[in-house]
Amino acid sequence: MATIDPETLPTHVAVIMDGNGRWAKTRGLPRTAGHKQGLEAARRATRAAAEIGVKYLTLFGFSNENWSRPKAEIFDLMGLLRVYLRAEAADLHKNGIRLRVIGRRDRLDSDIVEMIENTEKLTVDNTKLILTIALDYGGRQDIAEALRRIVAKGIAADQINEDLISAHLMTADMPEPDLLIRTSGEERISNFLLWQCAYTEFFFSDVLWPDFNRDHMEQAVIEYACRQRRFGGVDDGTDTLKQTL
Repeated sequence: MATIDPETLPTHVAVIMDGNGRWAKTRGLPRTAGHKQGLEAARRATRAAAEIGVKYLTLFGFSNENWSRPKAEIFDLMGLLRVYLRAEAADLHKNGIRLRVIGRRDRLDSDIVEMIENTEKLTVDNTKLILTIALDYGGRQDIAEALRRIVAKGIAADQINEDLISAHLMTADMPEPDLLIRTSGEERISNFLLWQCAYTEFFFSDVLWPDFNRDHMEQAVIEYACRQRRFGGVDDGTDTLKQTL
């Protein structure tokens, strides 16, 4: 990997893990096989992010809209989630990685919720990497629920501002994503972290998620390091490379 100034590393990388089904279809395999390989890719991405020096990694695991998928596929996905939580809890803790889960939990089976809570409690003090998995999550839902919480507190309309809304989102204690990666050649945000990604840099990859590896993560981080983020401002005329090759 090219040497990158730690100051130019993205603090928070978010990932839309897309392409499991197409990966399986091109190989004549059931979609479940793609999801299993996608789980391995998630493990690789977590290790890579921690080793590169990223502090926050957020993975879009299951959206609100995914409940419309065939029941058999949802059953398999929930089974893989159970396998992941059972197998990874101790390893995450050993490697200093904290697990957080955002999204609704009331539609998840009780044993899954219990495993999530146990893993969150086990890893709560870890600081090497904050791994957040979005389950039964939607960006619009996140914003709507934040507004409901604000209204429930009786906060006056003229007191509502962007900072207040951000403080009531599910990601309130996290920095906004610096970099969003989406795999499989699709170029849309799909209701993921809508508010939080207002000034996020996007990186779209043609690689199907099950094939995503450390090299691809590094490629995204290197491209991010070369970009100039102006947050609505203007180029000051200086052409400072953010990457040292």
